[in-house]
Formats: sequence, structure tokens, C-alpha cells
Amino acid sequence: MDFAATPVLENDFVRLEPLRPAHSDDLAAAVAVDDLWRTWYTRIPAPERMAEEIVRRLAEQEAGRMAPWAIVDAASGRAVGMTTYLHIEPDHRRLEIGSTWIGTAAQGTGINPAAKLLLLERAFDVLGCICVQLCTHWHNHQSRAAIARLGAKQDGVLRSHAIFPDGHVRDTVMFSIIEPEWPAVRRGLEARLARRGAA
Repeated sequence: MDFAATPVLENDFVRLEPLRPAHSDDLAAAVAVDDLWRTWYTRIPAPERMAEEIVRRLAEQEAGRMAPWAIVDAASGRAVGMTTYLHIEPDHRRLEIGSTWIGTAAQGTGINPAAKLLLLERAFDVLGCICVQLCTHWHNHQSRAAIARLGAKQDGVLRSHAIFPDGHVRDTVMFSIIEPEWPAVRRGLEARLARRGAA
């Protein structure tokens, strides 16, 4: 299986489309709301750098190192974020879901767990992964809580793991979901989305 392939993935809440330059305007508008791109503990492209970031991610895909998608709100049809598979290791049947951001207006709408369900389904059910990793900045408490709500387990903290462009050093919190845990994680996500759909 091609771990870097990006087929369209969709459910009632979200559609993950292969990232392409045509998504640039929607994504630039999404990060401009509340100056999301200025969030210090994450790496979100500025509006004027969005096209460049799309080109970078597509180059990583061409090299087999990344599978980049645009996160499209199923209700509006507009791209509201980005997500990827990265640190792809087909020989070891593992990958990371990361380099993800969702515009402020789309947060808390069910789009994030719906997108994660699609990505996890592909990883475990199609690609046959035995482990999916999710990582975030120690200070990104919103992301840490969201990852834990997925059902991922915290593996540990890599201290002084990365240096950000502004010079600050990131401690990276590592989470994972392993193959035996996937059925329960899936049921939890499906239940969350069913409650939201009935609301």
C-alpha cells in the first residue's frame, strides 16, 4: 500500500481532499481569523505563506515522506484546515498523524474528531498499521486534551526535542494508538459523532 497516497475520505461532517494549490485562498482566510497563525506553540503558516506551505507539503508527498490533505467542512464546502500522515514507516506499519491545524471558526464543531476517525480508519483498516502516533507541544493544552479524548495513550515527553523559528525549544508530548486499541477508539469516536449528529 502507498502510505503517501491521499484518496478522498469523507463522512457526514468532513471531507479530506488531496491538498492542492486551489485550497490556498480558503486556508489563508481560515488562519486569518483571530490571527490563528500567530499561535506561538504551533506551526501554522501565515496567510501570505499558505501557497508556499502547500508546495512544501506536496514536495514531501512526492518524496514519499508525507500524505497531505485539506480539511473541508462538509456543510460549507470550504477548506478549513490541513492534516497529514508524516513520519511514514511502511516497513514497520506505523505513521504519525500531525502537522494538523483547523481554523478557529471550525473548532468545536465535530470536524476534528470526524477527520481523525477517517484518518485512523485508513491507517488501521486499509494500510494495516500496528501503531499511529500523535504528537504536540507541551504548552498546547488544547491539542493535548483533544488527543486524549480520541482515546490515545500518552507515551511520554521528549524534552528539548525541537527548536522553533523564534528560538524557543519545544518539549514534545508523544501519544499513540496501537492496533489492539483501535476497535474501542473507533467506537468512542463514532459515539461522539452520533451524539453531535443528533443534536
